[in-house]
Amino acid sequence: MLTSLKTKKITTLAAALSLSMSFVSHAKTEPLSALTVEEQRIEKALESIPNVSARLKPRVDTFTEQLIKASNYTALTQLTTRHGSGLWRDAKQAFNQLNDYDDRPLYWARLQMSKALRSSKAFVNLLASQQQKLLWTLELQSRGQADIAFDKKTDKKILLTGFDPFFLDRHIDQSNPSGVVALSLDDLVLSIDGKTAEIEVLIVPVRFRDFDQGMIEELLTPYIQDQSVDMVLTVSMGRENFDLERYPALRRSAKAPDNLNVLTGATKTNPLVPKLKSSILLGPEFVEFSLPITAMQKGEGNYLVNDNRKVSTLSGGEFNAQALANIVKQTSVSGSGGGYLSNEISYRSIVLRNKFNPTLPVGHIHTPRIKAFDKKVLIDIVTQSKSIITQGVAEL
Repeated sequence: MLTSLKTKKITTLAAALSLSMSFVSHAKTEPLSALTVEEQRIEKALESIPNVSARLKPRVDTFTEQLIKASNYTALTQLTTRHGSGLWRDAKQAFNQLNDYDDRPLYWARLQMSKALRSSKAFVNLLASQQQKLLWTLELQSRGQADIAFDKKTDKKILLTGFDPFFLDRHIDQSNPSGVVALSLDDLVLSIDGKTAEIEVLIVPVRFRDFDQGMIEELLTPYIQDQSVDMVLTVSMGRENFDLERYPALRRSAKAPDNLNVLTGATKTNPLVPKLKSSILLGPEFVEFSLPITAMQKGEGNYLVNDNRKVSTLSGGEFNAQALANIVKQTSVSGSGGGYLSNEISYRSIVLRNKFNPTLPVGHIHTPRIKAFDKKVLIDIVTQSKSIITQGVAEL
């Protein structure tokens, strides 16, 4: 069993690393050694929220010091792999020890490490393809992908994704409840009605380019295709209550920028189809989740748990859809999960499910939204998220 788990992790890592070659196309206008918009926010974060943004400073400092001594690609690869996974472990340990429900230290430390990597002398002298492999390795390792190992011998296995904080130009101290949920539930064993389930997690970026280049497909395909999990849940920050998003849509329509301040040009009157590597993303205009909705709505807490069916199409405007057959041939504007990356990760994961494992429960949970950081509200959100998922386990 342990051998098979290790083999799966190595195979998944290799597949994800191969994706890095396709990312080079995004470096057409600027060298990969140039700081990104996200990295340019670091100084403001260190000034505004020093106890948060510098919490994982020992890992960042050690990585930075060792980069100075690295002289070639092999050495950089070893450092990036070791300290990327080390950052994830440090973040989880700090999260659990401090019990402050804060996902932000991981986000800001990752950016400080990527900035240090880009700025190192050895990195600048590499080929663009090598630079991208290193950056992608750091992303992969520090987002929990290499840490996934269903080894608790439970009846069921659940894979859950969260998101980075976003809209940081509005609130530099912004947290994301979905990242907090992910860090809180990672490695957790749930139990209900004699059934047990282990949760493993990863946290994805709020960047259009990563989605366009197939990040979600690369990360989730091994588990869905191999039928090695019993449920896939994508989670993000949403509206006033919990929404289980029934009908994700193909197209982007939100005007909101991503964390790189990229705008896609999509609008409600001009919804755009995302890319999958060099081609457009192929699929129906809408898909439907396969979550045990009735059971999950029993999740107890301070918020409602909605079966959200609200969609928007070019011909029909906004309405509550009653059946997939009624909307699948209309041109989508937004799904029940909106027209941003929350909707998109749900759509892409369900397309994978429909292709590889049509009986697998897959769907999206929108948590209540928060402004900046609110520990009390985050505790409530995590507690109810756990209850919602636990109720779903009973139906697996």
